[in-house]
Amino acid sequence: MEKKILLADCPDQKGLISKITNICYKHQLNISNNTEFVDRTHNRFFMRTELDGIFNDETLLADLDSALPTGSHRKLVSASRKRIVILVTKEAHCLGDILMKNYYGGLDVEIAAVVGNYDNLAELAEKFDVPYHTVSHVGITREEHEEKIIETVSAYQPDYVILAKYMRILTPNFVAAFENKIINIHHSFLPAFIGAQPYKQAFERGVKIIGATAHYVTNNLDEGPIILQDVIHVDHKYSAEDMARSGKDVEKSVLSKALRLVLEERVFIYENRTVVF
Repeated sequence: MEKKILLADCPDQKGLISKITNICYKHQLNISNNTEFVDRTHNRFFMRTELDGIFNDETLLADLDSALPTGSHRKLVSASRKRIVILVTKEAHCLGDILMKNYYGGLDVEIAAVVGNYDNLAELAEKFDVPYHTVSHVGITREEHEEKIIETVSAYQPDYVILAKYMRILTPNFVAAFENKIINIHHSFLPAFIGAQPYKQAFERGVKIIGATAHYVTNNLDEGPIILQDVIHVDHKYSAEDMARSGKDVEKSVLSKALRLVLEERVFIYENRTVVF
């Protein structure tokens, strides 16, 4: 028996749940979990269905295509554990949190490799028996560096690429190589304080909350579909450095929670927004 997840979204209309579940029944598939949502603003229906049984993917998807309205999207994905590659620079807190959670079972993921443009975090990755690759950006162009990163990452055929405080702006070429597969943690509550030094920006603005945002990476800097956000309270006693230290706890928590949602296929991307089950 296999376990798979059916993800479907389409223009809303009556009877969609019945149509989809009846097709699953026709294929003698057991539904172990089912969740749906209707976006009334865009008249869009979303449904996530956990299935187990013996699958004929081609026939199942063809039956869905014949039953669902024009403009539908559907995919059937394995419920097995996913493979990721993590990109880093020098900061250890997000990488360390993912490595630790995965080691103790808080995340069910295969960490295929860690890739950094410095070797600062090599020892940390190797403590968890995870291969570490240093791909230096020194003395070469951004494009040449990214080509080397793409080659290194692609060799592992990851389901997702995780930017765990990878402090370099990605070019459209890199984003296209892993479209809808790159997840970033941004150290502010987006859309506020986009770009560099958000804690300095927050301090100068006198904010009373700071936060972190996990989002998919697109060609628009820090404007990709948001997966998860969280905040903590601060006050006038916090310096920009205090905010940065406190913010690290939020960053690592938001990234690992967002990663779990993505790994469990709970996130739909729709018009630069997400529906998260």
